Parts: sequence; C-alpha cells; structure tokens
Amino acid sequence: MTSTTQPPIPNIAIIGGGPAGLMAAEVLSQAGVRVDLYDGMPSVGRKFLLAGVGGMNITHSEAFPAFLSRYGERASNIAPLLRAFGADELCQWIHGLGIDTFVGSSGRVFPTDMKAAPLLRAWLKRLREAGVVIHTRHRWLGWNPDGSLRIASPEGEKSLAPDATLLALGGGSWSRLGSDGAWMLPLEQRGVALAPLQPSNCGFDVTAWSDLMISKFAGAPLKNIAIGLNDDVPRLGECVITATGIEGSLIYALSAAIREAINQHGRATIHLDLLPGRPVDKILQALNKPRGSRSMAKHLHSQLGIDGVKAALLRELTSVDCFADMARLAEAIKALPVTLVKTRPLDEAISSAGGVAFEALDERLMLKQLPGVFCAGEMLDWEAPTGGYLLTACFASGRAAGLGMVEFLRNSGKL
Repeated sequence: MTSTTQPPIPNIAIIGGGPAGLMAAEVLSQAGVRVDLYDGMPSVGRKFLLAGVGGMNITHSEAFPAFLSRYGERASNIAPLLRAFGADELCQWIHGLGIDTFVGSSGRVFPTDMKAAPLLRAWLKRLREAGVVIHTRHRWLGWNPDGSLRIASPEGEKSLAPDATLLALGGGSWSRLGSDGAWMLPLEQRGVALAPLQPSNCGFDVTAWSDLMISKFAGAPLKNIAIGLNDDVPRLGECVITATGIEGSLIYALSAAIREAINQHGRATIHLDLLPGRPVDKILQALNKPRGSRSMAKHLHSQLGIDGVKAALLRELTSVDCFADMARLAEAIKALPVTLVKTRPLDEAISSAGGVAFEALDERLMLKQLPGVFCAGEMLDWEAPTGGYLLTACFASGRAAGLGMVEFLRNSGKL
C-alpha cells in the first residue's frame, strides 16, 4: 500500500494592512493559502478609519464610463480591475459583512451608519476566522541578499521567505498613519520602474494673501461657486480659503490638472465664478442699477448677494479701477483669476500620485523584475478624486493581486 503526502500549504506575506492588503488576504485565505499580514502601525486600517471620520464614503453610484473617467490617464490600467470588482460588487461585498449602504444626494455611497469602524471590525473578524494572522508593529525594510524579506519587529529584525509576497504599503501621504513612501528606495534598488510621489487631492498656495485676507478669511468656506481651469467647463462646488492659498473638495477634483500645470509652467491660474447661476449680462444689469449714497460693498450685497469672503476676494484679486468699470467688474465676478504657485506638502495631501508604474507589472499585478512579488493599492501609479474612487480602486486592485497570487501559486505547483 502506497501513501501519498500532501504538499505543504503555501504561505503568503502581505505587507500593509489597508483595504488592498486586507482584500488580498481575504481572496488568498478563501483559496486555502496561509496568510501572514504585516503592518508597521499598532493596528491595521488606520488611514481607512481616518477616511471615515467625516462619513465613510465607500464608493460612487455613477455609471461605469463616468466612474472610470475619474482615473484620468490611468483609466485603461484601472478598467480591468473595476470591471471585475467595481462599485456594485463592492457594495454587495459590504452587505455580506452585515453592513447596509445607501446612496447620498451627490451619488456617493455610504454605510448606513456612516462609519468605517463597524465595517473594519466585521471584516477583521471574518479574516481571523479564515486563519489570516495579523502582525502589527512589523515594518518591512526591504530584502536580504538572498531574497528573503527583512522585517523589523518588537523582538528584533526577522527574515521571511514566503512563497509569494504582496506589497500594499499605501502612497506617500499621511505618514503618521503608516503611508510614508519609504518603500520607494528598496524597489528602486531592485530596478523597479517608479514614478515620483506627488500630492493628489491637495491644497495649493498662492504667492501670498494680504494680511487682511489671512486675518479675516483664512478658513472661510467658498460655497456655491464654480472653478474653471484652462478651457474646461467650470465645475460647481465649494472650497476653502486658507492662510496660504486654497483647498477643499472642488480644488481636490482639479488637483491633478492644477499640479501638472504648475509642474510644466511654474504656476496655474484657475478662474472662480462667484455667481455660477447668473449670466454676465444679468450681473452687469444689476451692477448698473443706481446705488445712490450706498457704498460699493453694500451695492454688491444688495444687488447680487456678494459679501464676506467673496467680496474680499474681489478686492484682493482686482484693481481699484475694476470697481469703477461695471463691465470689468461683472467679468471678474464670473471669472476671477487666482494664480496658484505650488502644492501643499505631500504629507498634507489626502492621497498621492506616482509610485509603481503599471508598465513594471504583468496583468496579475506581479512585478516583472521580481517574480513572486505583487503590488496593489495606492502605491501603484494612479490617482483619482475623492468621492469613493480612491477606495474602490484600492479594494479592486487588492482583489486582483490576490487572485493573481493564487494563479502564480498554482502555476508554480505550490497550490
């Protein structure tokens, strides 16, 4: 009688405990693979939890073509990931964790309780029950000469030789939460093609606001406006004046284009439409009404509702002569130029652009230079605006990498 021995269960090391790493861990554990996940922070999912502080915007409900367009130049690279696991699939997956979702008025999708913590708790419980072992305070340092992983732990440095490795280390923003971009150096040393990390979904600086603008209006919201860049159709929304410039959701939506204009020309000029609901001829008609003894400030307020930070910006960014020429003033109200000269620092940005080039990866998200090493999440060279697009692509790329690792293990006879 002959006995057959089962091959050893393959072991995977996942470096990074954000959505991409955790999603890959789920895929691999379901395939019968032993998964050890390592994260440098005291707990996993820290940036994910922070993203949910103001309301956990998990994805977006818009139609797929519009959704995909949010990824700009990398849309073609992101497309297969989202076709396999897009917004609908992500919502179904969340429902499987016992968390209901709803679509907000803007089309954004949220968990019913608007919180990230219950979702993460339910997910971690399921992963642990599936056998995933999570090692916190374990930081990846790169590779040893023999190709094993170097891991700094509370007990000292360890060497690991897993059957395959996933790097899901996040981008370069929010270093205090673990996404510090330190992984760039060891990958560069291994010859992996990388794009420099740059701020995305970030604020921008002007040359300088006046002391009056800073003292009275730093932190003031600019609501019901539109912003245009170059010849693009202006976008409606809101933003915030800061002590050094401007930030907020409307600026974040344009941040990639603004940043690239600054990279190319040293500056970028956006145009604020302070009254997007009114055409310029109607504004001019209102301005030309007799104001009698009233000041121009009161005239702007009574005729057009312009006061506070909007009035201050008009004074800040136009000349005295403009206020004496109603046609010029009407044009300024519809297209007030604001020149931006640099991004805010990378560590202040919501996310980052740059990282591992898709050209360095195969269709399974495995590094061509390093067989058996996969990458996923924000450390890949893509960017997207806020609104659920960032998280959706992180989940989708983690799932794709997990499936790619399963295929790699099967093809190499280890699974």
